[in-house]
Amino acid sequence: MSRRRKAEPLRQTARTPLSLRFGPRSLAFRVIAFSTVWAILTLVVIFTLITTLYRQASERGFDSLLSAHLFNLIGSVGVSEGGSLTGAPDLGDLRFSEPNSGWYWSVEPASEGVSGELHSSSMTKAILSPSVAEVPFNASFQRSYTTEGIDGEELEVFESEFVLDAKNRAARFRVMGNRTELEQEISAFQRRLLTYLSLFGVGMIAINAIAILLGLQPLRRVRDALAMVREGTAQKLDGRFPAEIEPLADETNALIENNKRIVERSRTQVGNLAHSLKTPLAVLINEGRALGGAKGQLIAEQAASMQKQIDHYLQRARVAAQRDSVVYRTPVAPLVQRMVRVLQKLNPQTALSLSLPAVDIVFAGERQDLEELLGNLLDNAMKWARSAVAVSVAPISGKSGSGKKSGAGKEGAVNLFEISIEDDGPGIPEDKAREALKRGRRLDETKPGTGLGLAIVADLVNEYGGVLALERSSMGGLKAVVRLRSLH
Repeated sequence: MSRRRKAEPLRQTARTPLSLRFGPRSLAFRVIAFSTVWAILTLVVIFTLITTLYRQASERGFDSLLSAHLFNLIGSVGVSEGGSLTGAPDLGDLRFSEPNSGWYWSVEPASEGVSGELHSSSMTKAILSPSVAEVPFNASFQRSYTTEGIDGEELEVFESEFVLDAKNRAARFRVMGNRTELEQEISAFQRRLLTYLSLFGVGMIAINAIAILLGLQPLRRVRDALAMVREGTAQKLDGRFPAEIEPLADETNALIENNKRIVERSRTQVGNLAHSLKTPLAVLINEGRALGGAKGQLIAEQAASMQKQIDHYLQRARVAAQRDSVVYRTPVAPLVQRMVRVLQKLNPQTALSLSLPAVDIVFAGERQDLEELLGNLLDNAMKWARSAVAVSVAPISGKSGSGKKSGAGKEGAVNLFEISIEDDGPGIPEDKAREALKRGRRLDETKPGTGLGLAIVADLVNEYGGVLALERSSMGGLKAVVRLRSLH
């Protein structure tokens, strides 16, 4: 019992699936990613700009308020004849009356002859200020600085020295505002702004992505139209496309038409060649038979062999010309059923069984090629079978792995189907399997034939990027297994 021949993986020639490939190589992904990054950067710049402007405006307003309170305080305080500070300042802000509110004012002597001290009711303890050496007064005898408040808050202090009377008696006026409150307000504004901009950004990105996907919809229509052409349900790209895509569709239709013309021209040339050689070969065969004898028989046999070889290579040329065509599709089950019925009638002494799948399988190629392939395999099985031949067809899903013998290829995810034909004949020994696939090689000269059948099958399978394996059948004879591509 011979072992299974080692096979090479099936070539990956299947088309791209219809599902949208949304990844780094996707045009939609790139455009959406670029627009998203740009939108985020824009929103970050807007957020930074608005918060900066808001902070500047808030700080200017805060400083203006403290400056106004300072002048109001200066205008509300005087000095008595005895040199005591007098006055009851009312700055119009209740925070100056709330204990430890962070809003304070104070008036202290700044020259000799002045006594006493005034401060707001909110100021429950003294607040230290830096020395004049650390923070000097400007030309207007004013200075501003920050210091720590009673409860640890940060205070903004506006301070000025002012002469109160003609005796040049002066006092130092301080107004303190709670800068921590200002920072909290700015932070609250930033949080609200960030929330609103985030919601706006998410909405903008979503709308932008939808707009881009809708804008690229014509490309998806082109892809679907190409898939229909590939599957043979359409002959060209139909439909109206945008002005930017219409030239692409027109060029693709022109390419399909040109491909058809090339195939038809190849077929015509093949037919012309076959027709031109048919008569000379027929004459040689007839003359050889008429001549008789060993020489006549040799001439007839060689002419017949030439005819077989020409038919074989013409068939290969035709398959190569249309192998990558995008419009051929052949339902498998009806063709196999018809060929099995014909061979059953021609070989009534052989039991021929057929097993077909429940799903429809469509061969990604031309009907004549599948007929040629099946015809040679069935003819070979019928020739060598003792009493029974079994034929089965089954779909194969997933990756093509190591399996049967074909020309060459790469491993890949493709749609496959398998045809298995086995008999109960003598089979082929393992060391003879390769010889059986060579053109003109006959392992048993007692059977009629030219030795081209399995070679033609191997060539056809190889041209379609398929797989052929010769194995030992469970029935005792040869099991020929063919794997080919199928359409969705």
